Amino acid sequence: MKTYSANAEPAKLLIPLFQDKVPAGFPSPAQDYIEKGLDLNELCIRHPAATYFVMATGMSMVDAGIYEGSLLVVDRSLQAKHGDIIIAALAGEYTVKRLCTHPVVQLMPMNPDFPPIVLHDGGGDLEVFGVVTFSINGLQ
Repeated sequence: MKTYSANAEPAKLLIPLFQDKVPAGFPSPAQDYIEKGLDLNELCIRHPAATYFVMATGMSMVDAGIYEGSLLVVDRSLQAKHGDIIIAALAGEYTVKRLCTHPVVQLMPMNPDFPPIVLHDGGGDLEVFGVVTFSINGLQ
């Protein structure tokens, strides 16, 4: 069984990144050349020692592109601010929600079928475990 150190520098794996963008509307002819290589670690992880991954469950964040089974990239070194999507704990229960600090402190779901979680004590019971920086989703 392999063990991994949180401080180990990940090996670079450059995946081809094509220069042309792919329209989501009408097709365009594909080009046959690559602009550069892309390492997903460099794209998704700014602070490796403070980054972790977690799988999302539930449907409360679908309008933010977070679905059942989404892999979330979470950076613990970032200070959570208004509008950030965060991993938080309230009364020992973990959740992923958008942090709103005004007009009142609340955790906002990104699905109109779910109510906001208003923090009446100004967020004193809220424990933030990091800011979500990427959501990685499969298409199946």
